[in-house]
Amino acid sequence: MTSALLGNSTSEIEVTNVSKQGFWLLLGDEELFVAFREFPWFENAPIGQLMNVELPQPHHLYWPELDVDLAVESIRNPSSFPLVASH
Repeated sequence: MTSALLGNSTSEIEVTNVSKQGFWLLLGDEELFVAFREFPWFENAPIGQLMNVELPQPHHLYWPELDVDLAVESIRNPSSFPLVASH
């Protein structure tokens, strides 16, 4: 599933695979892994909501049905972005 795009951007975002440990995003030609351990609010999300991801800005992802915003850099380097989340 491809996201809605803003402006003249040609970038696309797609969830390509989901496992028990997390899911993979294809962002242009870069593949990123989103670990549930690092991003726990995705762990119990229905697949349809997980796949409904938007790219409102080149370095910003948004899951509207989950009301989750993430910087792409936080997925690339989660240890640089300590998160506090409760299950």
